[in-house]
Amino acid sequence: MVHRRSMIAGSVAFAALAAGRDLRAQTGQSPLGQSPLGQSQALAPAKPPSFRLEEAAQFDHQATGVAVSADGRIFVNFPRWTEDSPISVAEVGRDGALKPYPDEKWNSWRNADAASRSPRDQFVCVQSVVADNRGNLWVLDPASPGNEKVIAGGAKLVRIELASNTVAQVIHFGEAVALQGSYLNDVRFHADGKTAFITDSGARGAIVLVDLETGEAKPRLDGHPSTQPEKGVEVSVGGQKLQRPDGRAFQVAADGIALSRDGRTLYWQALTGRTLYSIDTAALMSDNQDDVTKKVTKVGTTNIADGLLMSRDGHLYITAPEDSSIKVWTGDRAETVIADPQLSWPDSMAEHPDGSIYVTASRLHEMRWFRPDAPNALPTRLFRLVRL
Repeated sequence: MVHRRSMIAGSVAFAALAAGRDLRAQTGQSPLGQSPLGQSQALAPAKPPSFRLEEAAQFDHQATGVAVSADGRIFVNFPRWTEDSPISVAEVGRDGALKPYPDEKWNSWRNADAASRSPRDQFVCVQSVVADNRGNLWVLDPASPGNEKVIAGGAKLVRIELASNTVAQVIHFGEAVALQGSYLNDVRFHADGKTAFITDSGARGAIVLVDLETGEAKPRLDGHPSTQPEKGVEVSVGGQKLQRPDGRAFQVAADGIALSRDGRTLYWQALTGRTLYSIDTAALMSDNQDDVTKKVTKVGTTNIADGLLMSRDGHLYITAPEDSSIKVWTGDRAETVIADPQLSWPDSMAEHPDGSIYVTASRLHEMRWFRPDAPNALPTRLFRLVRL
């Protein structure tokens, strides 16, 4: 999922499950060791399903993240990038109507009167929502409206119990993690329920480890080449280079992130980049940082990507904003599974219990950041990829 701090300094890819078991990347090579075909980190998965595209909902504001619970409830979030959105996290009803989630109070932050608000217990600028397999919705709030400044005390990871629709845990991030210039972007949860992995797509680029029991958070691969924008890579949509009106290029660090089904291998990629990286999570969680950097491996070349999804059947889906498509990692390349102009900057994905995939089209390239004549409030849509 994205984003951007003064064109911030991610996406990822995958090695899959074949013959009913999760295959994990082989590490232990030299730093940023190549994984050529024949020494592939993962075997290609079975042929992915085919899909048709359906519109699921329309929004008056810019949506980036989407989550689907085990019982099919759908949630979206609206970051405050170019407008003071009236809602941050919402549950989407069957009729497409939005309900502030978990309640109005948590959604009451407004930039216009920030001095009178409480950033510790209100959503400031939510970037991602993720449902785990333990009955929770997690909300990642980098607390950086407009990607301009991290609001003191606002950066946090919030756990909401879906059964009771109440906040059960709030993990606050201090300046050691959410320093000025950071932008906590997307999050995945280890299968043991004890650890979270967060991409920081901001100025430094990093993977943040979070102990969900103690709340302790540690940046890893901080400034490492694998978490940085790739030199020479430009983002273009419709043949137009994406850049600010003043000519600044679109530079986004570690963004998309995915975790193997067994929790043993983590994948990520810079949005401004075309290289997929991986690491054994045990190595990433080690206190030996020299060992960590040695275990990072190049999985392969993908595409400009924002969101990633590891499906329950072991396919890694990758959004492709440059050509309005969704792709799947085959083990040595990213292949298109569906392309449609309606997918205007496919951003985040989530899998429904019935196997369909929900994806937000955030229209990021059409924002005022890049088009001065664009409206502050950018209407967006949620789509559903239905298996054929």
